Amino acid sequence: MFIQVIQGHVADRDDIRDAIETWRRDIAPGAIGWLGMTAGVTADNEFIALARFESSDAAQRNSHRAEQHQWWMDTAKLFRGDVTFRDCEQTEFWLGGGSDDAGFVQVLQGQTEQVDQLWEINRRLENQMSDFRPDIIGGVVGANGSGVVTEAIYFTSEAEAREGEQRTPPPELAGMMEELRTQLGGLRYYDLSEPWLLSPSQ
Repeated sequence: MFIQVIQGHVADRDDIRDAIETWRRDIAPGAIGWLGMTAGVTADNEFIALARFESSDAAQRNSHRAEQHQWWMDTAKLFRGDVTFRDCEQTEFWLGGGSDDAGFVQVLQGQTEQVDQLWEINRRLENQMSDFRPDIIGGVVGANGSGVVTEAIYFTSEAEAREGEQRTPPPELAGMMEELRTQLGGLRYYDLSEPWLLSPSQ
């Protein structure tokens, strides 16, 4: 799997939502190898999207399509300032990956020099997290060539996620969670209270 992360500030969340809907309706049917997209806008108008493809080649082929190029030329006008693209060749998923049934998505982003070690921590967390936090449906994570890691965690709802955050984890799980945080420098959180979840089956 390959993930492309797109992010930047937008002037109007409704306009970017309309643009994503246009992509789903008009562009996605011809995007061979596209697996899905998780996107949304935070409370301070930061747009972030994780577009999943079978491979980097599939993503590249889509970006070269004339209709894709035109869509982006129109959509780029909705952003204030620069838009950041991160191509993530190293990807993983846990607890079954993302889900279109999620009512809330939280995106974590940070920097690491030890991607393989981060994957190993995630695998150990997976074994215990489902019992402790039933509000977590799953997650997908990608790292680009510079070690910037972007992870989307899918929850049943924001209310249940906030309730789960207040629970005190058992010591072993707490240790792994702290280990994860120390691996990611400059960690930032992006809360998508109204996530836009797209898949080819829609």
